[in-house]
Amino acid sequence: MAREDIVSSAGEELILVDELDREIGVRSKSECHAGNGMLHRAFSIFVFNGADELLLQQRSAQKPLWPNYWSNTCCSHPRSGETMDEALSRRLTEELGFDCPLKYLYKFKYHAQYGAVGAEHEYCWVYYGRHDGSIDVNVNEIADWRFVDLAALNTELEQHTDRFTPWFRMEWAHISNNFLDEILAGGDGK
Repeated sequence: MAREDIVSSAGEELILVDELDREIGVRSKSECHAGNGMLHRAFSIFVFNGADELLLQQRSAQKPLWPNYWSNTCCSHPRSGETMDEALSRRLTEELGFDCPLKYLYKFKYHAQYGAVGAEHEYCWVYYGRHDGSIDVNVNEIADWRFVDLAALNTELEQHTDRFTPWFRMEWAHISNNFLDEILAGGDGK
């Protein structure tokens, strides 16, 4: 059963950061993504099932940036006054209808321009976890979802790079080269 909750708005306040990821203020989500974007804090979550398949989501057609693109399990922003742990739990539940223990992997800064529409300019914290339970997607956020075998994912990324969000491609390359053995060795995200 799909949900249709409105869980984000252009006016919600995101956390602006400097080049060292130190908080320097807040701005609305729309301001943070307008033009070339303003550097703000974000997160990306990669959830694997017991078969070591990665849960991907296709972003809703309603998204202003990269609509209908495939991406990692969940990505969003902590809001002003919210801890990262609170934001991670909130967003997994809002988008996918479940929560699971997550383990921090790394953080990085990137900029990706979506034509004249706007940009992502983020200091992104990357996490992973495991989940084999039910999934209840929010159709305002997610157009489609699937678990994918990692070999098939790598082939798809090579053949159809333009179907995936730029941050997912960067993160998956880094995870594959630096953390995949740890994740597949049975890490449970605790």
